[in-house]
Amino acid sequence: MFLNDDDVNEIIHQLEAGPFEELSLQTSRFKLKLRAKGNGSWTKSIEDFQETNLVNPGQEAADSAKEDTNNTASSAAEKNGHFAVRTPLVGTFYRAPKPGAPDFVEVGSQVNQDTVIGIVETMKLMNSVMAGVKGRVVEICASDAGFVEQGETILFIEEG
Repeated sequence: MFLNDDDVNEIIHQLEAGPFEELSLQTSRFKLKLRAKGNGSWTKSIEDFQETNLVNPGQEAADSAKEDTNNTASSAAEKNGHFAVRTPLVGTFYRAPKPGAPDFVEVGSQVNQDTVIGIVETMKLMNSVMAGVKGRVVEICASDAGFVEQGETILFIEEG
């Protein structure tokens, strides 16, 4: 049995439908722990007991370094007057409304507060993400069809 992020999100959806605050699941191959936060979101930790890891320790370190770099870069960009558009949900980020369609925005695109800049799919629901400010897209950080965490920077907009 292999659990991917969609499987974990489906488990979270089932937990949210009930009176649960924590789930611990352990097999001979992995250990999964989901825990409710006070703000209604969930945290997860996965430990793999095999050499072929679901969560590779080296990848975790790389992801942590990438997150630190993203946080540093986002702080620097925000100091330069760029507005960070962050994802409101955990899920899969899509830059276009459907496969093969043009992206909602590109670097250099002019946007208004209500301009859709992408979609986050969470538990089979498509959620539009709005720019939130008027300006010009200066950097796109999230990859198309890539997994995004709640609060992760999707793109930067130069206001004006």
